[in-house]
Amino acid sequence: MKFGSGLRGPRASVSVDISSFDPVDARHAYDGLIKEAAARYHLDPAMIRAVMQTESSFNAMAVSPVGAMGLMQLMPDVAADLEVDDPLDPRQNIFAGAHYLRRLLDLYRGNVRLALASYNAGASRVNEAGGVPPIPETQRYVEQVMKLVDSGRATRKTD
Repeated sequence: MKFGSGLRGPRASVSVDISSFDPVDARHAYDGLIKEAAARYHLDPAMIRAVMQTESSFNAMAVSPVGAMGLMQLMPDVAADLEVDDPLDPRQNIFAGAHYLRRLLDLYRGNVRLALASYNAGASRVNEAGGVPPIPETQRYVEQVMKLVDSGRATRKTD
């Protein structure tokens, strides 16, 4: 018997039925991952959320003109150093960004402003300046994240 002589095997089929759709606000789409990463790296979840909001506006597919990727806008060298396989994968990105924030906080002995400045401009610029460098973008970045952290903490207290 020759194959293709009119005999047909079973046909595969897939059926999909969406009976409801509950949209999730982007600000809360990653709450579980943020909470988990915060616990692992001993960070305030409000800080992780504030960095995500400032860096990518919660866009997991964001890629900056300089090559920063994902929710936490990981630079390729940081992603490689933290052994991230897929920087656009939300879980990998959030955990790597949180890990990097923890490293920076440890480097600057818990000084949040210096850790955030370093996250934005790099440790060498922070060290050269002896503080938050006089780069307008970095100064705005630190202030924006700090405001969002304070706002996130206030919101958590009222929940």
